[in-house]
Amino acid sequence: MMWYNTKATELLGIQYPILQGPFGGNLSTVELTATVSNAGGLGGYGAYTMSPQEIYEVDKQIKAATDKPYNINLWVSDHDIPDSGLTDEKYNQAKALYKPYFDEVGIPLPEKPVPFQSRFENQLEVILDIRPKVFSFMFGVPSADVLEQCRRLGIVTVGAATTLDEAIFLEAAGVDMIIASGFEAGGHRPSFLASAESSVTGSFVLLQLIREKVKIPVIAAGGIANGKGVAAALALGADAAQIGTAFLATDESNALPIHREMLFSDAAKYTTLSRAYTGRLGRGITSRIAKEVLGREENILPFPLQTTLMAPLRKAALDQQKWDMILFWGGQIAPILKHKKAKELMDSLIKETSQYFGDLKA
Repeated sequence: MMWYNTKATELLGIQYPILQGPFGGNLSTVELTATVSNAGGLGGYGAYTMSPQEIYEVDKQIKAATDKPYNINLWVSDHDIPDSGLTDEKYNQAKALYKPYFDEVGIPLPEKPVPFQSRFENQLEVILDIRPKVFSFMFGVPSADVLEQCRRLGIVTVGAATTLDEAIFLEAAGVDMIIASGFEAGGHRPSFLASAESSVTGSFVLLQLIREKVKIPVIAAGGIANGKGVAAALALGADAAQIGTAFLATDESNALPIHREMLFSDAAKYTTLSRAYTGRLGRGITSRIAKEVLGREENILPFPLQTTLMAPLRKAALDQQKWDMILFWGGQIAPILKHKKAKELMDSLIKETSQYFGDLKA
């Protein structure tokens, strides 16, 4: 049995059980998604910030760039704003906390953000219409009715779990596969049953816990960036490995050149889980603001209003090259990154994993 013949490759219709993490927030590209899929893995596109029309357009472009399976990712819960909305008091607390940083870059604080309208329901209609081979989601699980429609349409559904409880919940809901998202991973923590701060199990522990209790295929994610990591995940019972930071650092991603540079720099040795930039807990290269805001999270705006607040500050900090004020997403594994081209990264992942399993016919 070849190492790459797993339940995941069979279900997803791919050659190698290697998935590219789908990056939200405008970090995904058609080129990266297609490169990974064309090389025998599963490319992924993070679409949670996009309008239905934008998702249609991107999907057309992906279909033109690859005839292989690919994954589109959405967020089931796309905001944390209370029903009562954002109070002036809450907004003023956030303004007071962040004012010194706005003063430092010499720009005014933005006005109170306008109310946020959830996009998820409208985005779902697009998914059912365009029928990507794989629909993955974070921060919860769509309704039984939606999962049933996906099954009927031949769309494979993949949910993200940060705890064993979440994995059991996803399996009971009828999801096809589960991503075991360890706390080493870069980007947002997709916890949905308990707080993200209390859902911090490492990838390989989480993988083994889920493997014991859940029958559907499991994808290991977090802290995997080379063939050794893929081999270790498979050896521990994963059916596939999902790789985020290593693909984010390639030229084909939509990360800014300075972001990619930071992932290959000494700064990448230090990462922090922080709510300071978006209002949701996420891992990136340690920044001054993430350090200074620690312990004062009650003054941060709910997601995604915090992102709205921070957008002008981020732009000004980029313009002024104040890198220590910006959160560059990245996982704990960044210091071992080697490849700047997505195809080279894929080739090396396949070759190294094959060598590890003594299977050089791959």
